[in-house]
Amino acid sequence: MFPSTTRSLIGASKRLRVPMPIRSLSTPSQTNAPSTEKATTPSQTKPEPTPTSVAPTNTEQPAELPVKEWSERLGAFGEHARLPRSVQALYLRPLRRKAEHGLPVCDLQLRSYSVQNLEFFADFAIRAAYYLNLPVSGPVPLPRITERWTVTRSNFVHKKSKENFERITLRRLIQIKDGNPQAVQAWLAFLRKHAFHGVGMKANVWENESLDAAKALDASLPEIQKTVGPHLAQFGQRQDNSVKETIFDALDSDRFAERKNL
Repeated sequence: MFPSTTRSLIGASKRLRVPMPIRSLSTPSQTNAPSTEKATTPSQTKPEPTPTSVAPTNTEQPAELPVKEWSERLGAFGEHARLPRSVQALYLRPLRRKAEHGLPVCDLQLRSYSVQNLEFFADFAIRAAYYLNLPVSGPVPLPRITERWTVTRSNFVHKKSKENFERITLRRLIQIKDGNPQAVQAWLAFLRKHAFHGVGMKANVWENESLDAAKALDASLPEIQKTVGPHLAQFGQRQDNSVKETIFDALDSDRFAERKNL
């Protein structure tokens, strides 16, 4: 076997992971076997063919194809699948109506703690406004509302150990211009019906009246008197009163007439 020095070197090479050359175990007396090949004369050698240049083969993978735009992808996909236009429109920007006068009618403010939910519902509100023929602008990012609290973790000797909490509210503003008040109410009712979780809404609605508002109130006065007259006739009387007379009949009676002359 190997001597002690050789074993120590082999162990060190294993620990260091270094290849260690090992001497052959054959004795110097052993000689190589004689070769059986015959020496060939220069006249017997055959000329070797000269190597020809071969074009290097491209083993690299082909480059990735360029990504098409959404419009091109949907056009080819829609021809084969025949999707409805309403489904294809979900992958495109929402359509908008153009405002004629630019008078604000409704300001809808959306609030949420999640950006994904907020952007999704804002896109949904804009698409709903288009189909109700409402000109819309937005969504406009509003300043964030940051709230922080500091709470004591424990009491007594651990009262200096405190914990901080933070809550950030994200907001978006959507404005309706030149819209019909009835269409605006229908739009808000549709959004309340299909409200998204984690998204709050706050709406400010304005109604525009003509300059002849006083004349319109005077014209509607007879109808108001017919509606409110029966309720005001029994004003100041008990419900179980057997006398079915109005307050005006009581003031015109002889009893009150005598009191007036005194």
